[in-house]
Amino acid sequence: MAGTLKDNLVEALIGLLVVALALGFVGYAWARTGAGEGDGGTVLLARFPNIAGVSLGTDVKVAGVKVGKVVALELDPASYQAVLKVSVDRGLKLPIDSSAAITSEGLLGGNYVALTPGGDTAMLKDGEEIVETSGAPDLMGLIGSVVNRSGGEAPATDAAPK
Repeated sequence: MAGTLKDNLVEALIGLLVVALALGFVGYAWARTGAGEGDGGTVLLARFPNIAGVSLGTDVKVAGVKVGKVVALELDPASYQAVLKVSVDRGLKLPIDSSAAITSEGLLGGNYVALTPGGDTAMLKDGEEIVETSGAPDLMGLIGSVVNRSGGEAPATDAAPK
């Protein structure tokens, strides 16, 4: 065995380098995706009529700052609304009259859940629901309506048919 390793030292070093690079890529992906974050955070519920573009791990932001992520989503069979469970930093105290909206980062960007703190003195506790919500905007519908109306109005004719 020792003779084999000595004869193939270059191949063994290249194999070790490949394994080290693979571990580096896994660590980078783990850090960039936020895997493992949200554990121990405050879990809040929010019901939306439309959550297009939102999936597990989607960012939750307050004033543009990431404060958590979506940890679960399901359909409420009674109301046919999507129920999101979001985990936010435990140190973040949100008033009970806070609102949640699904917002786009831009025309080509992804969606995220934007939380807007309210003004009440009572704070949301773990497992409570954010009542004021607004779903994802239908960007393709908006673009389609602009494109369809871009030709202008048809000229009106005042002449009566003969």
